[in-house]
Amino acid sequence: MIEIQVDGLTCTRCAEHAQAALLQVPGVRAATVSYPQGRAAVDAEASVDVAELTAAVDALGYRTRPQGARTEGTIKIPNATDPGALRVAIIGTGGAAMAAALKAAERGAKVTLVERGTVGGTCVNVGCVPSKVMIRAAHIAHLRRGSPFDAGITAAQPIVRRDRLTAQQQELVEALRRAKYESILESNPNINLLRGEARFKDPHTLLVKLASGSTRELAFDRCLIATGASADVPSIPGLDGTPFWTSTEALASDIVPERLAVIGSSSVSAELAQAFARLGSRVTILSRRTLFFREDPAIGEAVTAVFRAEGIDVKEHTQAKHVAYKSDEFVLATTPGEVCADNLLVATGRSPNTRTLGLEAAGVSVDAHGAVVIDRGMRTSAQNIYAAGDCTDQPQFVYVAAAAGTRAAINMTGGEAELDLSAMPAVVFTDPQVATVGVSEAEARLRGIEAESRTLTLDNVPRALANFDTRGFIKLVAEAGSGRLIGVQAVAPEAGELIQSAALAIRARLTVHELAAQLFPYLTMVEGLKLAAQTFSRDVKQLSCCAG
Repeated sequence: MIEIQVDGLTCTRCAEHAQAALLQVPGVRAATVSYPQGRAAVDAEASVDVAELTAAVDALGYRTRPQGARTEGTIKIPNATDPGALRVAIIGTGGAAMAAALKAAERGAKVTLVERGTVGGTCVNVGCVPSKVMIRAAHIAHLRRGSPFDAGITAAQPIVRRDRLTAQQQELVEALRRAKYESILESNPNINLLRGEARFKDPHTLLVKLASGSTRELAFDRCLIATGASADVPSIPGLDGTPFWTSTEALASDIVPERLAVIGSSSVSAELAQAFARLGSRVTILSRRTLFFREDPAIGEAVTAVFRAEGIDVKEHTQAKHVAYKSDEFVLATTPGEVCADNLLVATGRSPNTRTLGLEAAGVSVDAHGAVVIDRGMRTSAQNIYAAGDCTDQPQFVYVAAAAGTRAAINMTGGEAELDLSAMPAVVFTDPQVATVGVSEAEARLRGIEAESRTLTLDNVPRALANFDTRGFIKLVAEAGSGRLIGVQAVAPEAGELIQSAALAIRARLTVHELAAQLFPYLTMVEGLKLAAQTFSRDVKQLSCCAG
């Protein structure tokens, strides 16, 4: 056995690359590389020189240090077909569950997924995918109705056939579910799908109630809880028993109501409110505070102004005190007065699906909202039980869930990995889009960081000028003194396409001056990042096009 310290690893994928390089050296029988520790263990023939191993890894740009003399011993590479293979049980089949299942099976575990409903979880079935299809269709309807180019392109009132749009939307949902979930599960011999509802019997066993009504015990060595979340319905007098919508029913609906009331002020409520308005509904939003009140105040102000310009009635600091439904009409009692609507969408957040899991039998702790409490390695309070995704206190994004699931699987199978969310991008698909990464000015102050900021309005961005659409802004937050970029907030068309560049800049610890010196393609929205960075040292209004 040869042990080597590998320095410079920045992610789990880096460790996998180093491991692959070691395995390419002739005479190497097995190798493992841990992250973030960077410990490499190599089982090789006696003829293999340590220098060959270090050279293979050094060629990737890492730094290696042999650790002691060669010792006796071998590395056991697990195989799911072995009788002693690690047994991993995963509750759920969404983003976190699938990522974990594939990674655990790849690392030699025998995986059993337990699913009580439709395979694929929220995102592909009733979340990200159908909502983005609907939002895109609504955007097309909006542009056909009118655009900045109406002087040369005749506008026309579109005929919206919601039933056909819903059918088209569902076709994509079913195709993606088949391609990215069901067929992958069916083709992997190391993953088994068990249909039923799971709860813990004890820290080592699940009880699965099958569709037949019988119950099956499922013993495990490791377990991942990845049950996602469901729409949270507030306790409003009169609401229970009425045919209100959550986002699930709204996305599946074949109708565009003449009048739609929306309770909620965050991403889901804003996205769907604008989509229905653009498809033809008269929309009223009831916001307990302001839109996006958890974000930089400028974000909510900008989106509210856009919504009102499009005819959406945004009622700030307004709560429904009572809901009545009679004669096919909702009547919402609020302090300012009654709000009447044909349909009501309640989108006030999502709650973790944990209440029926019997977590107390396994010793798994949850917070006050029922979310499973985990550490950076996705470990729960119970040994050998992990959790990932929307059922935890992590941000509720499918890409966060998938990343957490992958890292949980690495940890469950003997590796070491953590999830770093310090540069996590987030996008809301309104028009203009809202995109953020890092910290806002207010968050920086709460953390004791002295910060400075600059805000660039889009009338300073050539791409926005060419689009004849200058709604929005790009704001950069930097650490005072060093100038290191620590946060970006943007409200802009396609802001989601520029925020990843900002995330990479934050991850690389670039200063705003270094960001300003980078090359950005002219007439792209992401060029706005460079221009915003330049405002820390100059007046961009006095610069020529492309001035670097």
